[in-house]
Amino acid sequence: MSSTHSVRCALLLRAVNVGGRNRVPMAELRKLLGERTDLVDISTYIASGNIVCTATAPLEEVCTQVRTLIAEEFGVDSPVIARAHEELRRALRANPFPDAAQDRMLHVIFLEGPAAPGAVDALRERLVEGERIALSGRELWIDYDGGGVQGTKLTTSVLDRALGVAGTARNLRTVRKLVELTA
Repeated sequence: MSSTHSVRCALLLRAVNVGGRNRVPMAELRKLLGERTDLVDISTYIASGNIVCTATAPLEEVCTQVRTLIAEEFGVDSPVIARAHEELRRALRANPFPDAAQDRMLHVIFLEGPAAPGAVDALRERLVEGERIALSGRELWIDYDGGGVQGTKLTTSVLDRALGVAGTARNLRTVRKLVELTA
């Protein structure tokens, strides 16, 4: 692996440590990543799967390596989606809903790749009153308004089917923190 270029980034794990399922202990994961990958300056932010690190390999390779490590060590197959610091900053600047009522109700779904054609139209049909969505590059923004995720019809399976690609959601507060941590 080339060490000529390093990038500060966030590796976002999907659906780990949620409701006692897909358990991936962050302290143990940090230790394993330090021992078995070329990642450096490794830290985690909250237990829901946010790894902050410096990568010297291409991010696609890093995601594959980390996903394999997690599957082997913890028996959890979780998509790992990377965003470099500048990509996180760009996503934050592209926020289509700066008027959202609450930061924790505004979510960004970071996608592994481009969304399928027609994905947004398909998802718009499922919105409940007050919800808004917008696609910006490889990020799908969802403003759950005051209703929160409990009342939405945009379930993980509905999102996956429409988008045609895996993604993982973070609320606006977490995204701001990840921008800060990857700086």
